[in-house]
Formats: sequence, structure tokens, C-alpha cells
Amino acid sequence: MTSAPDTVQFDESGLVPVIAQDVATGDVLTLAYANREALEKTLSSGEAHYYSRSRSELWRKGATSGNTQRVVEVKLDCDGDALLYMVEPRGPACHTGQKSCFFTTLAGEGVGVAPAGDREVPFGTMVERLAGTIAQRHREMPEGSYTVSLIQGGKERLAQKVGEEAVEVVVAALSDERLPEEAADLIYHLLVLLEERGVGVKDVARVLHDRHG
Repeated sequence: MTSAPDTVQFDESGLVPVIAQDVATGDVLTLAYANREALEKTLSSGEAHYYSRSRSELWRKGATSGNTQRVVEVKLDCDGDALLYMVEPRGPACHTGQKSCFFTTLAGEGVGVAPAGDREVPFGTMVERLAGTIAQRHREMPEGSYTVSLIQGGKERLAQKVGEEAVEVVVAALSDERLPEEAADLIYHLLVLLEERGVGVKDVARVLHDRHG
């Protein structure tokens, strides 16, 4: 079993806080704790292991619920006393059934809740989040999902759909109407096609980086 690095600073109880983050979308999923054994099992197995302070025992995420987390990367913060698990979640992270444990918004005199239309969402972040949702639909194949129906249609139908959406973008560009909406439709269908063909957004980003730096 892989040993925990000596650079990890466990507290007086032998624990270190762990933040789990969705590697595809960037969403923060949960805050938990790990002892040395949990970290070592995580590093050895690639599956998220934590230590339950309430039950005083080691546990593997999803052992009973099936909502496991495959750990892609483990990062240590600059002080060595906190960990970040970059994970691929298989199902909700929260025991309530929510995707993330952080689903309650607090507001005060200095911090409010901006209307959805006023929030600036970085384009790259939104693309990664959408790609992550599409990948989750592909893994779970929920009944009634439009994304699933597209994937089940196969690459030929998907490629045709992307072509149709591209034409809609051209029409919108020439008429100056609904260009953002049509561009969003094109990006969504292109991401579904990439997912069906096993190409990730990071693969595309790597090509763009090689070409444009």
C-alpha cells in the first residue's frame, strides 16, 4: 500500500481535512476528513477513502450507497495541512441526494445573492461543467434524458445534428437574431458528440494550447 507522504500534517487527532472537487466541472462536492490509513488507501486504490469522526471508523465513499468517487489526483495545500481530492463522482456526493453538500446559500449585509442573469460565468468553466454533466449522463444513462437519446442515436446522427446546429448559427449570424442561443445549442451538441467519440474537452484544449499557446 502506498505510504502517506511525510509532508502531510495530520492534526492532534491524526486527521487532515479533505475537500472533494469534481475534476470535470470544478464543483466543490464535500468536506470530509482522512487519517493516515484513509489517505494511503486512497492513493493505493484510486477510490476516495475518508475517516468518519462521528463513527470513529474508516470508510470508502459509496461503499453502501454506490455513489463512489474515483480519485484522479490528490493535492496538498501550501501549509501541508489540507488535501484536495480531484474526483470523478459516480452519483451524488451528499447523503441528502444532492450532487454537492454545498447547496445552501447564506446571505448577509455584505454578501447577497446575485440574480442569475447578473452572475458572470467564465466561458471555459461553463463548458467544463456542461461536459461533466454530459459525461455523467453517459455513465448513468437515465431514462428520458435528451443527452442519452442523442448518444444512443450513434455518431452518424450526432454528427448530422452538429451540422444542423452549425447551419442555425450561420443563419443567426446573418440575421443578427438569437446568435448566443444558437451558439449555445451548437456547443452543447458538439460536446455530446465529443463524449460519444471518447474525446474530452481537455483533449481539445491541449490542441488549442499547442496551436496558440
